Amino acid sequence: MAVKSPNLMSTIVNLCKRRGFIFQSSEIYGGLNSCWDYGPLGVELKRNVKESWWRSMVTHRRNIVGLDSSILMHPKIWEASGHLSGFSDPLVDCKKCKERFRADHLESLEKCPKCSGELTDIRKFNLMFKTFMGPVEDNTSTVYLRPETAQGIFVNFLNVQQSARLKPPFGIAQIGKSFRNEITPGNFIYRTREFEQMEMEFFVPPEEDQKWYEYWSQARFQWYIDHGIKRENLRLRDHESDELAHYAKACVDVEFLFPFGWSELEGIANRTDYDLKQHSEFSGKSLAYFDEESKQHYFPYVIEPAAGADRTTLAFLVDAYDVEGEGKNKRTILRLHPSLSPIKAAVLPLVKRDGMPEMAEKIYDELLDDSIKSFYDHSSSIGRRYARQDEIGTPYCITVDSQSLEDQTVTLRERDSREQYRIAASSVSEILKQKMKDALK
Repeated sequence: MAVKSPNLMSTIVNLCKRRGFIFQSSEIYGGLNSCWDYGPLGVELKRNVKESWWRSMVTHRRNIVGLDSSILMHPKIWEASGHLSGFSDPLVDCKKCKERFRADHLESLEKCPKCSGELTDIRKFNLMFKTFMGPVEDNTSTVYLRPETAQGIFVNFLNVQQSARLKPPFGIAQIGKSFRNEITPGNFIYRTREFEQMEMEFFVPPEEDQKWYEYWSQARFQWYIDHGIKRENLRLRDHESDELAHYAKACVDVEFLFPFGWSELEGIANRTDYDLKQHSEFSGKSLAYFDEESKQHYFPYVIEPAAGADRTTLAFLVDAYDVEGEGKNKRTILRLHPSLSPIKAAVLPLVKRDGMPEMAEKIYDELLDDSIKSFYDHSSSIGRRYARQDEIGTPYCITVDSQSLEDQTVTLRERDSREQYRIAASSVSEILKQKMKDALK
């Protein structure tokens, strides 16, 4: 396994650009800081991460449904949630070099860590992006790009509950873009100003909050392991009392060992009934749930698993990166879980003659028809083609050779073990589907 070092991050960044995972946004204009574009392989990887999360949280559960709320919402929502008054970072500026720093990230406020210059007093900076709705730019038309997807769920609590005929405990899940005007973004796609969240709000009777908090903490931790991340690179870290958000009774982070150290992948928070009560007060419309059995209204408590799709994608890339051998025998491998791999199978004719390309293209078309994302490649030696697929995380390669033309079999090569064996050409799709299904068990 590759050693975790700061240099590994630059290696991952270079691999992502060279192989078409992730590019710097607006690169031909010099780039835009902390903004990234997902290329052909990256968009497939991130899509697979989101779909795996959705299957785990919604598709395979009886009591969780989905929502897709608007990015732009009524500005009073952000008053109720506390974002307008409390969603800010403490900042200081260096009077000499003009660099800006988060005060809570500095060991000393006496001098600049970069040039030893004098620092300004601490001031607060709100992280929300502000814009205007309509033709006139004034205070009456101010709206914000949402800093989190959760509030769209809370304000739709009764709409979803009543239309889907749900009773606590039940959840509402959402995947969507959020925006935070981070002062110190960095570490590639780990901390960016535009990002995608995967959040679920699980509404429970108040007396059941601890049970469900513990359940979701373990379930979410296990999800990363089930999708290939090594156990030793993960940990659960409880928040200290002085770390808790104003709405939280408890919170635990799933942390991953990145090249830059242990950092949060996902937070699981007990938000109590804070949000539903706040929106009831500020909107004037009660969001209390009516229990038919007890004939009483109450505000459910909320357990919130909230993950970032971008940093989760980065964690899978970092954890999967591996190098075997040295010199000419050096082999770079992305050992991605098959459910996450951008390309599931590569179809490769051994040579470009004798009918091999035609047979390989037929298999390739059949895989695409069966919704198995595949790649066809006939250029360079078979060894180099295998190496290219290993480097982008393709778990299976199908090779058509001279024997294939005689007995209608092909060679199936597995990425991690490099084991090769022959299978019937007619069964390629069926076998790959079963292998990917088995990998999720």
